[in-house]
Amino acid sequence: MKFKLEICSGSVESAVNAQFAGADRVELCDNLYEGGTTPSFGTIVLARENLTIGLHVIIRPRGGDFLYSDPEYDIMRRDIELCGENGIDGVVIGLLKADGTIDTERTAKLVELAYPMSVTFHRAFDVCIDPFRSLEDIISTGASRILTSGQKNIAPEGSAIIHELVKKAGNRIIIMPGSGLDESNIAEMAKATGAEEFHLAASRFVESEMIFRKLDIPMGGMAAISEFSRKVADPGRIINIINILKMI
Repeated sequence: MKFKLEICSGSVESAVNAQFAGADRVELCDNLYEGGTTPSFGTIVLARENLTIGLHVIIRPRGGDFLYSDPEYDIMRRDIELCGENGIDGVVIGLLKADGTIDTERTAKLVELAYPMSVTFHRAFDVCIDPFRSLEDIISTGASRILTSGQKNIAPEGSAIIHELVKKAGNRIIIMPGSGLDESNIAEMAKATGAEEFHLAASRFVESEMIFRKLDIPMGGMAAISEFSRKVADPGRIINIINILKMI
């Protein structure tokens, strides 16, 4: 079986590392500590210029929940248009209603707007009220895939639900496990779920080259998160994971 690997990348550097290592696709995000938001226009354009593999861009105007105001929805529409104008292969969206169901009307409109780009419904799915009803709702919108941890914090904990989703989805939509996947569990997840696409970061920390460091003023107001290190995709880890999948 030929598995596909999507690397969640928070920078052009990570995206290029993913391509070098042999990944099939990049999901480009900003603000990974908030679960990912739409990257800047410059980041999107530079990533496209530097990648020949698939490039999907998350369309999420802010962190927090997935219940969007009309202005936020309009931002999403414009960002999708910009992606289409710049040769992006796919977009990644997720919209819920206040009652925890899928916002099928708005989602379907965004899928139509995005065409011919592929559309992934992201882990907003994992906080919806009913995963199996939501599966059918998302299929009805015309989306191409669902990124999910099986409604658990990490995908290995949700493998049973992911397996059921894969079975129920059939060839109608791709179910792509993501969250908490790495070298230690990717083979088990592939066998347990029957999924053929996987989403992970495979990153490492890179220390800042700053010599002078003022440690008592965190720019983001979160002292627990160091501003003198950053995560980048690790080509060696990605190559290792690809090799593990090839052996299944």
